Amino acid sequence: MTSVFVNLAYVVAAVLFVFGLRMLGSPDTARRGNALSAGGMLIAIVVTLLSRGIVEFQWIAAAVVAGAVVGALASRLVAMTAMPEMVALFNGSGGVASLLVGWAALFGSAPGAAVGTFTAATIFLSVMIGGVTFSGSIVAWAKLAEAMPSGAIVFAAQRFINGAILLGLIACGVLFALQPAPDSYLFYAILGLALVLGVMAVIPIGGADMPVVISLLNSYSGLAACAAGFAINNNILIVAGSLVGAAGIILTNIMCKAMNRSLTNVLFSGFGTVKTATKVEGDVKPIVAEDAYLILEAASSVTFVPGYGMAVAQAQHVVHELGELLETNGCEVSYAVHPVAGRMPGHMNVLLAEANVSYDQLVEMDDINPRMANVDVAVVIGANDVVNPAAREDDGSPIYGMPIINVDHARTVFVLKRSMASGFAGVDNPLFFGANTRMLFGDAKASISALIAEFK
Repeated sequence: MTSVFVNLAYVVAAVLFVFGLRMLGSPDTARRGNALSAGGMLIAIVVTLLSRGIVEFQWIAAAVVAGAVVGALASRLVAMTAMPEMVALFNGSGGVASLLVGWAALFGSAPGAAVGTFTAATIFLSVMIGGVTFSGSIVAWAKLAEAMPSGAIVFAAQRFINGAILLGLIACGVLFALQPAPDSYLFYAILGLALVLGVMAVIPIGGADMPVVISLLNSYSGLAACAAGFAINNNILIVAGSLVGAAGIILTNIMCKAMNRSLTNVLFSGFGTVKTATKVEGDVKPIVAEDAYLILEAASSVTFVPGYGMAVAQAQHVVHELGELLETNGCEVSYAVHPVAGRMPGHMNVLLAEANVSYDQLVEMDDINPRMANVDVAVVIGANDVVNPAAREDDGSPIYGMPIINVDHARTVFVLKRSMASGFAGVDNPLFFGANTRMLFGDAKASISALIAEFK
């Protein structure tokens, strides 16, 4: 296969990646964008295999079949509540794949052939970033799955130890680049330190910062792939890795702005371990579905504010059904989505899109807040930290300064929760005791279904 044809195919694949990535920005086109990107990757893989003269495809075919089976089962069987954990594992898979590509580039060089300094440097970067991504993603998965404590884990001299590990990595990388060798102890030192650094970098992050971590690890996996592309001199891998890395960094920046925090603060503050929020006390005003129906039936505007609790209850479909009944009743319905609602970027958008909620009804935080005072009823479904007034009022709270959806400004607030437990950040919410707040306790899906029954 000629190099001209290979490069032309790579250009086509890169164009598909770019258009696919652009289409992922809207729920209306996300599926087509995903298909375009997958098509581009298929072209890139097939052309690469054929151009390298690989004639025995038994193992490759077996891997394709295994991957297709795993992907099909995951898409059908993994619940939306487990989607953040699956994304974390995907990030880790990308990281370890890049690590192995870099490792193979070192051992795959011709016998007796010297590995150049530049190639050795890119191998070091792919192994280092890939290792950090892999082990960090495993820790992120464990935190999200609550296989380990989800809060920040900090200890004395933690930053000093992390800094020493990073300096050790850089020193080993420089020495390895100057004298690369497959059997070099420096390479195995890099591998070990990278895996340790990934664990050490993620354990002090917890609570409401997990969406940022997921996005950042996604960026790391792209950067690792880009470095691996340089290591094996593959242009399309460089392009694909750069796109993923850049998209992840942009999304991470959006997440940080939505929390009014810098990336440095997210990575090194040890969320929830320094400040202590004021203990919230007061009288809770519970409500039953029959009474909530009377208020909703008379409302002219209702805003739903989804959170992780909606994912746990799998309530997105009944929420959409209730929204349609309200619209039939002459009510204006909207869905306010906070950028860091849920446990991964876009979590609530995916849930609502799955329930066929119109994209035009989704309203961003900055757009809904000026209108909230004119909303008759704000229905909070399992959200906690992203509607917590302590972020505005309590300077001792760990989430102080984080922009929130101001549901407490609505005329009436319904909060659907199983109990009075705090959210993922572990911070009490004074909204629950507000004069205009009514607590509708129970499973969110069952509560919404009871409201639907009242309407019908």
